[in-house]
Amino acid sequence: MNAPLPGVFRAVSSVSVDPAAAYIAANSFERPTLVISRDRVAQQYDALHAGLGRAHIHYAVKANPAPEIIRLLVRKGAGFDAASRGEIELCLAQGACASRISFGNTIKRASDVAFAHSVGVTLFAADSVAELDKIATHAPGARVYIRLIVENSLADWPLSRKFGCAAAALPDLLNHAGAVGLVPYGLSFHVGSQTRKPEFWEPVLDQVAPLWHAAIAAGHDLQLLNLGGGFPAFYGETVERPRRYTAAVMEAVTARFGDVPQVMAEPGRGLVAEAGHIAAEVLLVSRKSPDDLHRWVYLDIGRFSGLAETEGEAIRYQLVTRHDGGETGPCVLAGPSCDSADILYEKRPLQLPLALRDGDRVMIRNCGAYTSSYSSVGFNGFPPLDVIVL
Repeated sequence: MNAPLPGVFRAVSSVSVDPAAAYIAANSFERPTLVISRDRVAQQYDALHAGLGRAHIHYAVKANPAPEIIRLLVRKGAGFDAASRGEIELCLAQGACASRISFGNTIKRASDVAFAHSVGVTLFAADSVAELDKIATHAPGARVYIRLIVENSLADWPLSRKFGCAAAALPDLLNHAGAVGLVPYGLSFHVGSQTRKPEFWEPVLDQVAPLWHAAIAAGHDLQLLNLGGGFPAFYGETVERPRRYTAAVMEAVTARFGDVPQVMAEPGRGLVAEAGHIAAEVLLVSRKSPDDLHRWVYLDIGRFSGLAETEGEAIRYQLVTRHDGGETGPCVLAGPSCDSADILYEKRPLQLPLALRDGDRVMIRNCGAYTSSYSSVGFNGFPPLDVIVL
């Protein structure tokens, strides 16, 4: 890329200073680059924390594993939801206490369970008898929370049935955990990614609350309710501000569960997405035929270099260009690779300026979550996403 992109800071920063947008506007980049602001992460953390009240934040490390962000959140007093040995090691290296790390993946290598136990991690997720046996063998006496499958998600991106147990399996799993020497410590669930409104949580909470109360009535001394993630970011459709959103969620939780001893929340997207933007470049603007109503716009970044969440067009990123304000037309947006799956938006084309040309710089908004962590290691020879943390 050549000259800096004028007007980006003004275009995206009408409410408050946006350091990442200002940095992109003032600098040039040789390849796609995520710029993320620690100050904005800190502001979002404070807002989420204020709304969540007594619920403790365990940051979902997979959303953005930049060491600088982990260090910031350690200083803020956050806990961490780790999905692998690598994420546990990352958190420990940045100063996190093992007691504030939960091993939240329900699919773990036995040696990784043993490693986590050896460094002091005591809280593990499970959703099957086999996983409980594995934890009992390699982390004896550990506290476990059972993840539940939930139905009727109103999220923009409902999660699949890959994780969690059916409600009917829960009593046996809690009993088995105790029988093999583990501590049946709590329950967890996930409402689905990008749950835009706090009231969208209610159908899921209505499913989980009776299971919680039934487990207590059966004699299980459950201490922890893990709300998982689902906290939204702005991608063009209105979302409640984080403090008000999380306060409303907690009000709904309290109404259904009562005075739970410990509540945990695992924001990822809702914590870091809006703190970062991607500087990118248009490689080509073309039409497939002279009478084609849609232009094809190809960027130097695609599904394999950071924008994997465009799968199913669930996450709708917004683009800022130097031509904003002019006449627009529908565009199919695609990445640079030679893979036909590398199409970002086709079912619902984007409206982009007619003046857009190859070589134009663009900024993709609110990309701080699930971009650098999804970026491949050089598919088709295109470099993985660069990251600059301010």
